[in-house]
Amino acid sequence: MELLHQFIDLFLHLDKHLSQIISDYGTWTYAILFLIIFVETGIVIMPFLPGDSLLFAAGAFAATGVLNVWYLLVLLFVAAFLGDTLNYLIGDYFGPRVFRKDYRFLKKEYLMKTQAYYEKHGGKTIIFARFIPIIRTFAPFVAGVGTMKYGKFLSYNIIGGILWVVGFVMAGFLFGNIPAVKKNFTMVIFGIILISILPPIYEILKQKFGKQTVK
Repeated sequence: MELLHQFIDLFLHLDKHLSQIISDYGTWTYAILFLIIFVETGIVIMPFLPGDSLLFAAGAFAATGVLNVWYLLVLLFVAAFLGDTLNYLIGDYFGPRVFRKDYRFLKKEYLMKTQAYYEKHGGKTIIFARFIPIIRTFAPFVAGVGTMKYGKFLSYNIIGGILWVVGFVMAGFLFGNIPAVKKNFTMVIFGIILISILPPIYEILKQKFGKQTVK
């Protein structure tokens, strides 16, 4: 329960935590931000670290001059790119080994469906997943499991990483210090998180009620 409380506090008071990190660690803040983005995108069991909101907050602090926006854009893109690449390689390595036999929840049939899906929709999935928490962490792993060709994955990984990092960092840089935004920073971060999870919720509801309509 205490750990959950700390995670919630981290998300909802990201501005205060980041301010403290900058104050305590100075230039090492770039390394800390790099590590958080890398782990959030690269380790499939760590999807709950801040992503969108952290990029926005970092951009807002860059606008005040305490962080260099160009350093942020380059370093965090590299972190996001390497994170997705690691996740893909983990999926590519373990996928064939896990699916050698059929298990209750892991069947070869699921792997075949995953391969077919990524063959048809893989590119846009990798790009769009960047903007959806939790899905962002699992999409490259599943792409690796589904044996999506790395050359194809690489190009979409680069495009998605640029759009995600530049989009949120620059949004924070341009709008994060507007008085109304700054005064209600916690609500803005909460809004970013809420908007980010709406697409998967919509898809789940669409599939659920769509199936009921067919029946």
